[in-house]
Amino acid sequence: MTQPPSHVPDLPALRLLVGVARHGSIGGAAREAGVSQQAASERLRAVEAQVGLTLLQRGARGSQLTSAGVVLVEWAGRLLDVADELDTAIDGLRSARGRDLAVHASMTVAESLVPRWLVLLRQRQVADGHRPTAVSLTAGNSRQVVDAVRRGAAHVGFVEGLDVPAGLRSRTVAHDRLVLVAPPGTPLTRRRSPLEPDEVAELALTGREAGSGTREVVEAALARHRLTGAAPALELTTATAVREAVRAGSAPAFLSRRVVERDLAAGQLVEVPVTGLALERAFRAVWVGSGTPPAGPVRDLVAIARTSD
Repeated sequence: MTQPPSHVPDLPALRLLVGVARHGSIGGAAREAGVSQQAASERLRAVEAQVGLTLLQRGARGSQLTSAGVVLVEWAGRLLDVADELDTAIDGLRSARGRDLAVHASMTVAESLVPRWLVLLRQRQVADGHRPTAVSLTAGNSRQVVDAVRRGAAHVGFVEGLDVPAGLRSRTVAHDRLVLVAPPGTPLTRRRSPLEPDEVAELALTGREAGSGTREVVEAALARHRLTGAAPALELTTATAVREAVRAGSAPAFLSRRVVERDLAAGQLVEVPVTGLALERAFRAVWVGSGTPPAGPVRDLVAIARTSD
């Protein structure tokens, strides 16, 4: 079946529109984008044709957004923020050769938090007139991250879990809570009372592999009640894979609320209430050495992580 044409402009066009909102003129937006005013004007008219709306009121003293333009710029700003985070993450995942800073992060942290932290680090360095740090980002489970930091493969790691890894310095940078989620319409989602710990232990879940911080938290929460969880129905290596499997109809899973927040809001997943289990955890920066993070980009990145949650 033929897909209808998209009304969504490409990213450079959206950046131009956001630039007009910021500078109050097409000329200012053009200079920021490094194109001629004529080229910018033509591009913006093409955007208006594509979306089928008048976005700008052009005048001798500059250009102002229409009401539709204001709304579109608000949405575009959010999209561009995510695109910048994705671009920074992709850059970090590329070859580590020649990189100034090697960052290793557990899957949940790498997927939901680190890209934003790296964008903020770059923005701070540019604002201070410094050369942006070249960063390599490697994602793994918490056990793998700790190992990389201990053997010097990572300058700093970000892990999830309950305890501070032995032999490493650490600092809590964020807090998180696991929630049990299931596909809409399944029997668990129709329960009127929360699941007790012994009921949770009987569930064959979609889960993470051994060594993941998510699995550690669930196992520890059950162990406090002298319970051991059932064998998993499915074992996967990333939080995204677990989330997608449950959305497709797999067994329920414990996942970070950060990871499933949008799915819950959209009704694509349903939270199953659980009582009696301690499912809170900390996200920690870990490094080798003194009690404070090493000076330079490591210290800056840890400070950003602590203040941007």
